[in-house]
Amino acid sequence: MPRFLVIALCLVSSFSAQLSFAQAPAGKPNILLIITDDQGYGDFSIHGNTHLQTPNIDKLGGDGVQFERYYVNSFCAPTRAALLTGRWPLRTGCHGVTHNREAIRPSEVTMAEALKGAGYRSACIGKWHNGEQFPFTPQGQGFDDVFGFNNGHWNNYFDATLLRGSKKEATKGYISDVLTDEAMKFIRTNQQGPFFCYLAYNAPHSPYQVPDKYFDKFKAKGFEDNVAAFYGMCENLDDNVGRLLGQLDELKLAENTIVLFMTDNGGTAGVKIYNAGMRGGKVSVHEGGSRVPLFMRWPAAKWQPHVAKPIVSHIDVLPTLLDLCGVQAPAGPKLDGISLRPLLEGKVSAWPERTLFTHNPIDETNKFPGAVRTQRHRLVREIKGPAGGSKAKANDDSATPWQLYDMETDPGEDKDIAKENPEIVKELSAKYDAWFADISSEGLQRFPLPIGHTEQNPVELHAPQAYYDKPVHFASGPGFANDWLTNWTDAKAKVWFEIDVTQAGEYDVELAYDCPAADAGSKIRLGVGAASQEVTVAAAPIQDIPLPHRDEIGKERYCNRQWSTLKLGTVRLPQGPARLTLEALSMPGTQVMDLKHVQLTLR
Repeated sequence: MPRFLVIALCLVSSFSAQLSFAQAPAGKPNILLIITDDQGYGDFSIHGNTHLQTPNIDKLGGDGVQFERYYVNSFCAPTRAALLTGRWPLRTGCHGVTHNREAIRPSEVTMAEALKGAGYRSACIGKWHNGEQFPFTPQGQGFDDVFGFNNGHWNNYFDATLLRGSKKEATKGYISDVLTDEAMKFIRTNQQGPFFCYLAYNAPHSPYQVPDKYFDKFKAKGFEDNVAAFYGMCENLDDNVGRLLGQLDELKLAENTIVLFMTDNGGTAGVKIYNAGMRGGKVSVHEGGSRVPLFMRWPAAKWQPHVAKPIVSHIDVLPTLLDLCGVQAPAGPKLDGISLRPLLEGKVSAWPERTLFTHNPIDETNKFPGAVRTQRHRLVREIKGPAGGSKAKANDDSATPWQLYDMETDPGEDKDIAKENPEIVKELSAKYDAWFADISSEGLQRFPLPIGHTEQNPVELHAPQAYYDKPVHFASGPGFANDWLTNWTDAKAKVWFEIDVTQAGEYDVELAYDCPAADAGSKIRLGVGAASQEVTVAAAPIQDIPLPHRDEIGKERYCNRQWSTLKLGTVRLPQGPARLTLEALSMPGTQVMDLKHVQLTLR
C-alpha cells in the first residue's frame, strides 16, 4: 500500500508549533509504549488500591511524569485508533468494537508510519483491534514486526495460537508472559535502535484466566472468582513490566528509551472493589469510564518526577512522541492532539485551556452516549440500560438530559448541577454538537472486507463481520470477537459479507463450520456476482474445547470449538466491490449449520 513521503513538520496548533524539538543525547530515543486492556485507574497500588500491589508500574510512574487526568475512550478500539493516529476516533473511521466498525482507514497515518521515515523499526505485539484484514492490519498500517492477534479479545490465555504477521503460530505458556518474551526479544534484536515497541497486552480483559499462584493469592483473601482472577492478572502484568524495565537496565538502554504506560478504558471486575472515588467503569461516559493512567519516563530528558494535573488525551500521545524524538510529521490527515512536552517539563503556565470529548460509538447512527470535560466540569448524556448503554439499538433516542458535575468539588459525580447552571450546559453541549458534527462529517460505515492482497493470503472473513437474516444470530451476545453464527433454522435466511476484491483471479473457498449428524444434508450455494458454487453440508459433530475460565460467566460467554472444514471449490472473482452470499437451497434437518468463517485463497 502506498505511503506518505516525509515533509516539513506540521503541528496542530500555533501553541504546539512554537515548541522546539527535543534532542536525544545519543541519537533518537527508543520508544516502549505499554498499554493494558480493561485495567482502570483504580487498579494500581500507586492510586491507593490496598488490595493489590503493582510495585514495578508504581516505580515507573514515580520515576517519571504521572498524568493525573488523562482521558481515553471508554471502549477498546476507539482508544487505540486515537492513540495510533493522534486523531479523534470517528475521524479515522473507527466507530465500534466489532463487525469491522473497529477498523481505521488505511489512509490514516499511524505512529509506526510516522516514525518509519526517521529510521525506526517498529513492532506491534499483542492486541491490535483496529481491523482484521490487510491493509487494516498492523502490517498494512506500517508495523515491521507483528505478533499477537487482530481482533478484540482472545478466548484462551494458555498455549494460545497467535499470529506472526498473517501466519498462525502456536505458543507455550501464559499469554502475558509470552507477549513480554516477544517484546524483550524485539528489544534485544534491535538494541542498536532506534526502535518503537508497541506492546498491547490483552489482560486483564475477560475471560478471567490466570496462573494458579496469582489466582490463589487473591482467592485466599476472600474475593469472588472474577475479582481474584482480575487482580491476579494485574499483578502478573506488573511482574512482566518489571521484566521489561529490568531488560532495559541490563542492556543499558533505559537512559535513552521513552517508556509510556497506559490503559485503554475504565476498569471492569475491580471497579466494585476500588475505583479511586470515581463514578462508572468501562463503557460509561462518566469519569471512571475514560480516566486512566498515563506514565512517561525518559531519563535522558532530565524531567523532574512530578504529577501533571491539566486534562490531556489519547490524541496527544502521537504528537508528543514526534516532538520528543525530533521526527517530522508525514503528510496526511490533520492531527487533533498537541504535544505534552510543556507538562513533561513542568511548564504548566504554557499549557492552554482545553475542552475534551468522549463519545461511545455504539452504532453509526447514534450521537450519544457522550460527554464533555473541561478542567473543572464534566457534562454527561447517557443512554440507560445494560453495560452503560453500550447495547443501545440503532437510532436510539432514549438519551437522558444533559447532566453537569463540578469535578473540583464533586469528583465522584454525586450532585447533578445542570438545573442550577443552564448557561454552562448550553455552552458545553453546543461544543459537543459542533465537535460531533465535525468528526463524523465524512460519514460512518462498515468498511467492506478486502481480499486478494498477497500480504494476507488466504484471508478469513469472520462471522462477526457478516450480515444475516433472522432467525440467524450470534452464539454469544452481540457478536464480539471469536463468536459464530447459529440458529440457521429457516432455509430462506441468508448470510452475506460485503467484500472488496483487490485482485481478480481464481479463489478457493472453504468454510469453518459444524453440523450435528441429524441436521446434515443441507444444500448451500455460495455466490459472488455471477460466480457460484454449490455443496452439500456434511455432518461435522460439535467439539467444544474446554477453557480455563475462573468464573461462571466466562464459561457461558467465551467458548472455543474445534471447527470442521467444508470445501466449496473455486470461484473466479473480478476486481471491485461485491457481495459474497451463502444461502440454503434445501434443509432436511432443523438447521443448516453453525458458521465460524469463510476462507478465500487466491491461486
